[in-house]
Amino acid sequence: MKLLVTGFDPFGGESTNPALEAVKQLPDEINGAEIIKLEIPTVFNKSKEVVQEAMIKHQPDVVVNIGQAGGRFSVTPERVAINVDDARIPDNEGNQPIDEVIQEDGQAAYFTQLPVKAMVASMKEAGLPGAVSNTAGTFVCNHIMYQVQYLIDKEFPNVKGGFIHVPFIPSQVVDKPNQPSMSLKDIVRSLEKSLEAIVLFNNKEDIRTIGGETH
Repeated sequence: MKLLVTGFDPFGGESTNPALEAVKQLPDEINGAEIIKLEIPTVFNKSKEVVQEAMIKHQPDVVVNIGQAGGRFSVTPERVAINVDDARIPDNEGNQPIDEVIQEDGQAAYFTQLPVKAMVASMKEAGLPGAVSNTAGTFVCNHIMYQVQYLIDKEFPNVKGGFIHVPFIPSQVVDKPNQPSMSLKDIVRSLEKSLEAIVLFNNKEDIRTIGGETH
């Protein structure tokens, strides 16, 4: 079993991206599954091209994209990606699409094939905060999650895909009062536990447990 795990480069004026730094520290194998690690640009469309090339080259069973979500308190597997780009800030090449459809012939939304609730349970069992997220935003994180799902829909029907958001690390919030953070060590461990659950639940249904929000 092969898992392609990607991390975005720094964006939005940050000098580091905890998603990429955590991906770099992941082991090369988890529960017998090969972990292929890839840096991708925080750029609309180009990020999809880089991931698509890697999917063709490595033929992974699962694609997991990792991104930064400053302001979140825990590591959050995403449930759904929506077919819209609506960038609050420009990407790393100055692109700022507003209310643009990602794929004209794509679904309005795609749900992940990953066992998001089992992933959260695995993190919590290890004493790490995790939660299911129902919005991946409308920036490049949602964009790449949607694009991977579109590729699965159109070209790679046997692949599973999903996205995980991670919080800031402490060095990023020194000048950001009241912003939560998590140590890079704990982010790495949270991702390891999430990937363990993905391998364990391969070809199995996700667990049924409360993971929704009221708003």
